[in-house]
Parts: sequence; structure tokens; C-alpha cells
Amino acid sequence: MSSSISEKFASKLKRLRKEKGYSQEEFAFLCHLDRTYIGRIENLKRNPTLPVLEKIAKRLNMELSELLKF
Repeated sequence: MSSSISEKFASKLKRLRKEKGYSQEEFAFLCHLDRTYIGRIENLKRNPTLPVLEKIAKRLNMELSELLKF
């Protein structure tokens, strides 16, 4: 069974965030997002908008296009 794009993104975000050593709350703060927002994305409760994706990519020191490669 293939994963949805949301599942692929959530998994990649979680992996990259953990590699940087950030908790969900810390990472959300660094991205200037609500403290629970990253957890909601990772748990497939929210779909991020393009501006949010841009904030996430910037904080992970990568281009948006790289963040969205699965």
C-alpha cells in the first residue's frame, strides 16, 4: 500500500526534526508556529500551507523543493 503525500511529508518532517534534536514544541517555536502545530502535522491532523512549509524548510536549512522530495 502506498502512503499518501501527507503521510510521506509527516514522516520526513519527523525524521528531519529529530535528526536536528528538536522536540515538536521547540521546533514549532523556532518556526514561529503554535506550540502544538508541528505535532498536528506529524500526526496527520493538519495540512500545512505553503507559507508554513517555507518556514519549516528555512528552519531545517533546506530549500522548499528539497523538503518536498520523497
